[in-house]
Amino acid sequence: MKKLLFPLRMLLATAALALSAVAHAQLSIEITGAGATRYPVAIPMLENEGSLPRSISDVVRSNLERSGLFALVDTGLLTFPESQLPDMLLLSARGAHAVLTGTVEPLADGRVDVRVRLFDVQKNTELGAMALRTAPTQNRVTGHRISDFVYEKLTGLPGYFSTRIAYVVKSGPRFELQIADADGMNPQTALVSREPIISPAWAPDGQRLAYVSFESKKPVIYVHDLPTGQRSVVANFRGSNSAPAWSPDGQRLAVTLTIDGPSQVYVINADGSGLRRLTTSSSIDTEPAWSPDGQWIYFSSDRGGGAQIYRVARDGGTPERVTFDGNYNVTPRISPDGRNMIYVTRTSRGFQVSIMDLQTRQSMVLTDSVRDESPSFAPNGRMILFASENAGRGVLSAVSSDGRIRQRLSIEAADVREPAWGPLPR
Repeated sequence: MKKLLFPLRMLLATAALALSAVAHAQLSIEITGAGATRYPVAIPMLENEGSLPRSISDVVRSNLERSGLFALVDTGLLTFPESQLPDMLLLSARGAHAVLTGTVEPLADGRVDVRVRLFDVQKNTELGAMALRTAPTQNRVTGHRISDFVYEKLTGLPGYFSTRIAYVVKSGPRFELQIADADGMNPQTALVSREPIISPAWAPDGQRLAYVSFESKKPVIYVHDLPTGQRSVVANFRGSNSAPAWSPDGQRLAVTLTIDGPSQVYVINADGSGLRRLTTSSSIDTEPAWSPDGQWIYFSSDRGGGAQIYRVARDGGTPERVTFDGNYNVTPRISPDGRNMIYVTRTSRGFQVSIMDLQTRQSMVLTDSVRDESPSFAPNGRMILFASENAGRGVLSAVSSDGRIRQRLSIEAADVREPAWGPLPR
């Protein structure tokens, strides 16, 4: 059971890979599947954008195209100033259903004023506007925020382009916990170790990561403050300390400990105080995950004879079984709206990511790969990040919650695993 619960993590921890140094290497993203119908949108250059060191509109176009939901309409070198109504007839003739207009204006303090407006071309109406004051070099931050604005106006869901992801890169004997923008750019190394790092989990504030490090020759749970680089030990009890999961209020962690025998689920304060046992069984209970309302903790267990997913009230009680189809279902993660659960299921093909409607209990396999693990929802619930394999290497992949949009994120000649999608910025 222990081997089956973490097939790829154990591979990561033990494999000896002869790889070149990959510190700060960027994830490249390949779109392997897109939505059947993509919304045509025009994102021309912003007026005066040429005065900036780097393009903002390029970032917006890249984000929207990568989402798999939008088809970019070519406008050539045309610009559409924010202060003027766009030429709807021209845009309609080119097939656009929406257009973003915008202007960059230098300010006396060295910053720039970026103003954009979004229009529905077919209805000839304005959908919204936003203005940002930023440094000329902050093209990516500005582009991500504009992308989120466009995405939300056109889909009704919050955008996720301003979020960050965490993942672990294995290079020879070196493990790196890296943080990058959601598009894989701007990677930063938070921790380097010669021992495995697994199970990174974002706090709701987006400023802290909990993870498991083997640097003490055993699994210990740390909380890492990203802005300061300071970290503290949260759980270093006898035996194994693993699988941290943040409560929605960021005050507590659900963890898996073997302090009293087989793996069981506990709750502990983020400063390491107030340890409380949540499950009590002679079986293995592991991989906890909180529901967004903080009322339930889902977990994997073999208490029924095979690996299945259960849930227990946050204050304890009798666990309730959640999955019944198949003989192996693990690693539950609940969508931000609480409606769906993703998990890893064993099928005839291998280990794949599946999604379940928690009200109807209907489920669907989302992936076509064979060794999936560590699924993680984007904060809008639309996309799912997970680890998989391609040509014998660990890669990250993403799939939409309906299974139609697929991406592969990889670093050349590197093993990448343990992904976690961060929250929306506050």
